[in-house]
Amino acid sequence: MKAEPAWRTVDFISDLHLQVGEPATAAAWQRYMASTPADALFILGDLFEVWVGDDLMAATDDPDAAFARQCQQILQATSRRLPVYFMHGNRDFLLGEDVARASGMTLLPDPTVLDFADQRYLLSHGDALCLGDVDYQQFRVQVRQPTWQAHFLAKPLAERQAFARGLRAQSAARKDSGATYADVDTAAALSCLHAHGASTLIHGHTHRPQDHLLDADAQPPLRRLVLSDWDAVAQPPRLEVLRLRAGHAPGRVALAPTP
Repeated sequence: MKAEPAWRTVDFISDLHLQVGEPATAAAWQRYMASTPADALFILGDLFEVWVGDDLMAATDDPDAAFARQCQQILQATSRRLPVYFMHGNRDFLLGEDVARASGMTLLPDPTVLDFADQRYLLSHGDALCLGDVDYQQFRVQVRQPTWQAHFLAKPLAERQAFARGLRAQSAARKDSGATYADVDTAAALSCLHAHGASTLIHGHTHRPQDHLLDADAQPPLRRLVLSDWDAVAQPPRLEVLRLRAGHAPGRVALAPTP
């Protein structure tokens, strides 16, 4: 996609993992959405901790549903000021076109090329490039199949929510055990950049914010910019935005956890 000529500032965020149980992070996100000076916002996956189906929005007497509706209102308000683009992550890949549209977001395929300020950026959530995590890649192939998704979404909402809680518990146990997660495969990242004629890969998923120089000899040099996850109560807090400004090098903006 080509950036609009009027765009001078573009923001990227990912891995906010918004959920009822982390109100400080949700509040920081709400403040950011109301105040960002960006001309366009790209959310590169895992906006929500989990998304078990669009019918959640209509559920009553459900705190997750009420929280999702609040988030939708925030997205709607922001989209009236600037375009908001959303790319699925590994936690919210079931968020559908109808909910995205009602939220004011435009869905993007993974990956997507963005032409902005005479640069060509490749945007991705990043999980598909973590080739070393073989078990996850097998799981990813399974759950992205339309037949699996149709079967899953046909289950009662409560059953899907219980399944999601089980997956989160497994993930937390693995994290607490000190297990390491595979990073983005460098060869795969370079291959994607070459295939799309881009010089910079921007992605999330790994929770390892850093700027990587992949090929210094290329013209322009090939880079990988990793987005941060968000956690307002971490020490120090992680509330970071990657900001592109026309005529400037990419910059990282650390937000304050409190107003």
